[in-house]
Amino acid sequence: MKKEFLLLSALVLSAGVYAGDPVSSPNADDDSKGKFTFSGYIDSYYIANLNKPASRSNLGAAGTARVFDQRSGQFSLGLIQTKIGYSTAKSDVVVDLTFGPNADLGNYGNLIGPLGPGGSSIAIKQAYFNWKATDKLTFTVGQFGTHIGYEVIDAPVNYNYSLSNLFNNGPFYHVGAKATYAFSDKSSLMLGVVNNVDALNDNNRKKGLIGQFFVSPASGWNIYLNGIYSNEATPDSLGVTPEASYGVVDLATTYQITEKFFVGLNAAMGSQKGDYQGYTFADGKKSWGGVALYSNYALTSNFGIGARYEYFDNTAGVRGLRNRLGDGTSVNSITFTGNITVADGHLLIKPEVRVDSYAKPASSAEGNLQFEDSKGNFTKSSQTTVGMAFIYKF
Repeated sequence: MKKEFLLLSALVLSAGVYAGDPVSSPNADDDSKGKFTFSGYIDSYYIANLNKPASRSNLGAAGTARVFDQRSGQFSLGLIQTKIGYSTAKSDVVVDLTFGPNADLGNYGNLIGPLGPGGSSIAIKQAYFNWKATDKLTFTVGQFGTHIGYEVIDAPVNYNYSLSNLFNNGPFYHVGAKATYAFSDKSSLMLGVVNNVDALNDNNRKKGLIGQFFVSPASGWNIYLNGIYSNEATPDSLGVTPEASYGVVDLATTYQITEKFFVGLNAAMGSQKGDYQGYTFADGKKSWGGVALYSNYALTSNFGIGARYEYFDNTAGVRGLRNRLGDGTSVNSITFTGNITVADGHLLIKPEVRVDSYAKPASSAEGNLQFEDSKGNFTKSSQTTVGMAFIYKF
């Protein structure tokens, strides 16, 4: 297991984080004095669910069918981001604060507010600094977004507004330290040590290893091989942490085929064994995984269309994706998204259609399916949503 641990930790470089269109300080051209930047965005959406669920929820029986776009039949606020940066030739710092419903959803385990955890008015999405020790070696310490996966929390960065099941079932952020070494502008390696997954405070004395290897084999083609390995078990009454394992291996790759045509792929395999943050898997290691294919085409400079197909398998029941009976399940999802850019590039309008089709449970009696109907009964194994998102970035 130690060999697997070390091998998994030998993967590389942290994926980039959305910087928006920053507003710089008057000293932006004087590197010796440093440079301040301020950027962010606000997003909102309206989604209609064709099942007309009585609860107006898109979450399904297990409450995990969607990440952020959870409500239907109403205008909903998503996330508000304010991102402050300060950089010099040798260092930079990022303070990335978020507000609104999606701030709580994306930063559970790290919430600040008058009502305490679960009722925050502000969340620390990221708070870290980089020290550029040399032209090739950079050290990062603090809380930073995960390197795992293809999609990110920031709505302006993703082509699709609705997030994938791979995103929903992977890490969101880490607290720790990492080092990135750039062999060239086409290859780099990141290795790091972090606390447990998606929490400000570690739940045990064990630490996780993270890694990412980045390579660009050809112009327009980027490949990221990512990994994390950690013991996420909660200590017993004597303070002893049980033997357990949590690991994810993830591949994300993108290729700009032409100036207008873009494709991407994300594939991941995860496993858990033993105790995992209070949940016990006593019958050996269990795994989950999935694959998502992306494509988009720019019809004009201000309008494009894109599609995402995803298959996610949690039949082992190790993640939150479950059916009405509480058993693990699998899902096929397809999403079509338009991208309209107006207001000099500041306003993004994204009309979107998404279909989620879940495997029927062995006992698919009436009332045991994944989604509810207009009477509140769980009689649907699939759902179709139609909506539009509005994102203003600054």
